[in-house]
Amino acid sequence: MLHKVGRLFTIKTRLEAWLVIYAIALGAVERGRHYLDVYPGFAGWMLAVACTGVVFVAGGKLLDSVTPVATASAGGPYPVPLRRRQPIDRNRPRLRRHHPSVESRSSRHTD
Repeated sequence: MLHKVGRLFTIKTRLEAWLVIYAIALGAVERGRHYLDVYPGFAGWMLAVACTGVVFVAGGKLLDSVTPVATASAGGPYPVPLRRRQPIDRNRPRLRRHHPSVESRSSRHTD
């Protein structure tokens, strides 16, 4: 029974995420107005800005957690392949740092 009730509070689509972000923004602005009344001056403004800044953080997390709906023009009926990193080329020379205390090979040879 708890599982069924829990499914009601799961955000499944981006529209639901945007609605939740809107509700968070309304609450944050109201809380910011309250802070401006209680703490006049710079302290109230900083608390109000902090309240509204939280909306951006929470909104970003919500939108990242919901997968976007794939459209037909985005990639067709097939999933887009993941880009793989290029393998390390062992034959390619690596940059070696010059260490001042180590002599070069040409300075070791004396004629």
